[in-house]
Amino acid sequence: MITKEQLVDGFAVNLQLIQLQVEGLEHADSLVQTPYNINSLNWVLGHIAVNRDNVLRLLDQAPLLNEAETDRYKRDSDPIKADSETIISLERLLDILVRGQEALDTAVARLTEAELERQIQVGGHTMTVANRMHGFYFHDTYHTGQTDLLRQVAGVNDKVI
Repeated sequence: MITKEQLVDGFAVNLQLIQLQVEGLEHADSLVQTPYNINSLNWVLGHIAVNRDNVLRLLDQAPLLNEAETDRYKRDSDPIKADSETIISLERLLDILVRGQEALDTAVARLTEAELERQIQVGGHTMTVANRMHGFYFHDTYHTGQTDLLRQVAGVNDKVI
């Protein structure tokens, strides 16, 4: 079984990788759209924030994004092709991710083993809270990996890690 320490550490490492990948980038860089069927860095970071809000909700904590922001960055939302009032700035996205990590750290630290092993319904499946969190962590890691390519799409042409 994955432990709560492993989950928190995993999310924290992903945040560190994200911070390295966006270092030196401007908000406009985060909006560059690829010619392929993947979204911009801005959308990916917003989507990671939505995913982390789902973890907070699972742990009965308040999400950091409001409903309109969540809708803008949720799965199958429209690609971000230009800046608009519905787009969260790169700086604010990073702040949300940092604050979300702090909230996640605090919420997970309070979890008991019994709470981690509690059975929940997700769609038509029954799983433990720990397994659901691990799924969210996997999703987080998948999109964190995309930031490497999206940094290059922004025109940086370097190697961070």
